[in-house]
Amino acid sequence: MNVSFRPHWLLAIALPLALAACGSSEPDQRAAFKQFLQTRIVDKPGVHVPKLTADESKSFGEYVTHYAVITDFNSDMDASVKPLGTLVQKSAVRSLGDVVSRRDDLKAVQSGLNDMATQLKAQQAKADSAHAQLKQPEDLKAVYDSAYDRTVTVPATAFLSVVPQINSTLDSSLKVADYVDAHKAQIEINGAVVKVQDAKVQAELNALLHDLNAQAQNVQKAQARMQTVMLGR
Repeated sequence: MNVSFRPHWLLAIALPLALAACGSSEPDQRAAFKQFLQTRIVDKPGVHVPKLTADESKSFGEYVTHYAVITDFNSDMDASVKPLGTLVQKSAVRSLGDVVSRRDDLKAVQSGLNDMATQLKAQQAKADSAHAQLKQPEDLKAVYDSAYDRTVTVPATAFLSVVPQINSTLDSSLKVADYVDAHKAQIEINGAVVKVQDAKVQAELNALLHDLNAQAQNVQKAQARMQTVMLGR
């Protein structure tokens, strides 16, 4: 009778020990996640969204889903803004002849640019909503909010700030193209050489071109600011 009872007694002792060994390690997971966010994102200049290793994912526990809010947004943002470089190149004009001959291209660029901005705004809103629903201890929340701002809010704002500048440049380009088309009898374009027969038309065209040049410079400044944000220099 004692022999049959002993294994059950030993099992009863061993079970709580096993449960204690497999219990929650949330403080350790939180500490590991906080250190990762602080040292790998917040303390580094520019925008960095490191890919987690298997060991890091394991050490963060459930907090890996919190990091996914950041990584998911950045993956979506990368896909959305990928065409930006191509769009900027297509919108670049080097002569009055370019402006006139590429009017349809400029309109297509403007449409693509606005679509990109719409997608990015929706992605940011989705991430902001997910961020707001996260339940975090205050010590983690402070670090996470800083990392979220650095990797979501700041880059999204930087990209979206460039869009109005490019749009303004495109609007100015299209105004020039429309003006030249409406006054083609007085304007002769031969490569880089432009001849205008009417002084009033020349003055009005020069004003439009001056505005276009100013808008193009604003785009360059906006792009420089965006690079500073992304690279941290």
